[in-house]
Amino acid sequence: MDVEHGEMVEKQLDALIQRRSRKGEIELEEQEELWQASVRRYHARREEELRAGWCQHHEGQAARLRTALEALIADHEEQAERYRDQPEGAA
Repeated sequence: MDVEHGEMVEKQLDALIQRRSRKGEIELEEQEELWQASVRRYHARREEELRAGWCQHHEGQAARLRTALEALIADHEEQAERYRDQPEGAA
């Protein structure tokens, strides 16, 4: 009876030692999955950075174009007003 208990304890100790020795190791499939998840996170973060950059670029361009076009519109309206105020045949 004592021998059986001793063998059982020895097997449990062997299993514990093996688990502890492998604790830092990652199986190849699990390592591949972790790597792929890391790559997906990197690409998602990079895509978000690029999207934000393009958004900022287009907002800036829109503001610059709005300013330029508003000035151009004002100039054309001023020219139209000048021609409107001239007497007929004076163009």
